[in-house]
Amino acid sequence: MMKKRATKAGPFMKKKRNQERDLFESERSFRLLVEGVADYALYMLDPTGMITSWNIGGQRIKGYSPSEIVGQHFSRFYTDADRANGKPQRALQIAREQGRYEDEGWRVRKGGHFFWASVVIDPIYENGKLVGFAKITRDITERRDAQLKLEQMQKQLAESQKFDALGQLTGGVAHDFNNLLMIISGSLHTLKKNATDDAKRQRAITAIETATRRGAALTSQLLSFARRQSVNPQPIRFTERIEGLREVLGAGIGSAGRLAYEIDRDLWPVKVDIAEFETALLNLVINARDAMPAGGTVTIGARNVIVSEPPHVGDFVAISIEDTGIGIPPDVVGKIFDPFFTTKPVGKGTGLGLSQVHGFAHQAGGTVKVESDLGKRTRFTILLPREDAKPMRETADPSISGGAGTVLLVEDNPDVASVSISLLEQLGYRVRRVADADAALREVELDGIDLVFTDIVMPGKMDGLRLAHHLKEVRPKLPVLLATGYSDAAAHARGEFPILRKPYEIHELSAAIAKLPR
Repeated sequence: MMKKRATKAGPFMKKKRNQERDLFESERSFRLLVEGVADYALYMLDPTGMITSWNIGGQRIKGYSPSEIVGQHFSRFYTDADRANGKPQRALQIAREQGRYEDEGWRVRKGGHFFWASVVIDPIYENGKLVGFAKITRDITERRDAQLKLEQMQKQLAESQKFDALGQLTGGVAHDFNNLLMIISGSLHTLKKNATDDAKRQRAITAIETATRRGAALTSQLLSFARRQSVNPQPIRFTERIEGLREVLGAGIGSAGRLAYEIDRDLWPVKVDIAEFETALLNLVINARDAMPAGGTVTIGARNVIVSEPPHVGDFVAISIEDTGIGIPPDVVGKIFDPFFTTKPVGKGTGLGLSQVHGFAHQAGGTVKVESDLGKRTRFTILLPREDAKPMRETADPSISGGAGTVLLVEDNPDVASVSISLLEQLGYRVRRVADADAALREVELDGIDLVFTDIVMPGKMDGLRLAHHLKEVRPKLPVLLATGYSDAAAHARGEFPILRKPYEIHELSAAIAKLPR
């Protein structure tokens, strides 16, 4: 009987041993799999949060070997603030009550280094009883940094779009302002021509003329901010240009300050828009004056420099304006070139002066730098690239030459048209005026037109630039002069059609017409 029972039990015991062996192999394979994962920290916790297993991923991510960490509480991976707030205990409680816990946050490696972690905690039950937790941790610091950079770029793009919208608004205001200045400027010339010797009348005219120039400078700053300034770069020598500016810069510094010059000889030529260049210098001088409430010295310097450090590498002319004023606080230096940022009292500054300087320098292919010692001095340095082309010699005084023939004036603003007609007639021209491009084309068909003088911004399907292109096709020998105070299209016209900026004076109109190809 005993032998028979042993024979019957044999297959059962063999099957059981096979199951135990399979289970052992399965557990061994799973353990090797878990322990071999290097990109994830996979480990077990007991119900109280003590670490009971550790894999190679945990060692790589958190820095601890199994002998250092098994038996320790998992809260040591949390920051001091999280431990004080009870975050590790809440994580286990949420996992137990809700069946899973997921989170992202700062965790601490061995040695106290921080990393951004993605964490998952799952409760483990056996026969309905909680026996521990399975915890998975990933290091996603690089992914988080990339996301933050993307969000920063998106924020900068949104800010850029806001500035672009504001720039469009500013450009439109500047356009209307320039039309007003054109009326004032043209009327001033007429008044001067017929003025008596009455001293008060002359002083009033001079005051209006000064206000007009200041308004034109402000408009230039607004247009630079709006990126709608039509630039006309040309080669110049600083040593020659500064001579004609000494009086203007002296007036800008006022009686409380003193101007000094440290300008090297044989400066390289630079290529700049002259009006923007002169405005930038005047803005820096006025800014220096305001930085010296008790008076002081403003030194204008210029020298040739060779720059070897990126991003600007090559031959440059360095133009510096240094004052002996109060300096710029370190927390303000990074904001001074921002549009509309100013530390001056209300009514004392628009916040556009240094923005115009920054825009001019970069538009000219250079840059502007600032050095400041608080309470002692500030130096602005404009770096302008060396220009190989030779500068044109300019006459000392603007001249007005008489003209003859018929000018077709295309201008939709009646008041601006009236002033332009007056200036053209004073130069000796006969004038026909129309309000839009369609009417201009009909007038040209009648013949008898020697020159077309058109504003760029006009109502209708065809603006002044398109009119000029059409006339170039149908009447290639008919001279066309464009005028604008602000226009996106002006940038495309440079080099193809001459452009006269509003507000212009009679000698500028005369010179522009004289340069037209015949």
